[in-house]
Amino acid sequence: MVGEKWALLAIREVFLGNRRFDEMVRRTGAPRDTLAARLRTLVERGILDRRQYSEHPTRYEYRLTDAGVDLYPVVISLLRWGDEHLAGADGPPLLLQHHDDHRLVPHLTCEACGEAVDPRHVRPVRRP
Repeated sequence: MVGEKWALLAIREVFLGNRRFDEMVRRTGAPRDTLAARLRTLVERGILDRRQYSEHPTRYEYRLTDAGVDLYPVVISLLRWGDEHLAGADGPPLLLQHHDDHRLVPHLTCEACGEAVDPRHVRPVRRP
């Protein structure tokens, strides 16, 4: 549901505050019909809400549901990966600011012990 390129980019745009269809098309480069289909699916699956903001002409914007907000760690992790492995000499094209006073550099921590998560120290345990 969110693994498809245009769906994930649409979710990213809503996180960045770009909630209107035309703005999403402009910022992602997505074909209009493809983006419209992905947005419909994300609304149907409860990731986004569609809200009318204009009557003449009828226009809608998209807002994250609680399920959509819970995707933030996924989006921010992919953004950080791109910053570290794909950014050119000028650095990443977008910086995120945290509390208006410093750059956000996210990392994954274990809620139980507070340690940074190192994938080399994580193993799956099957439930009985």
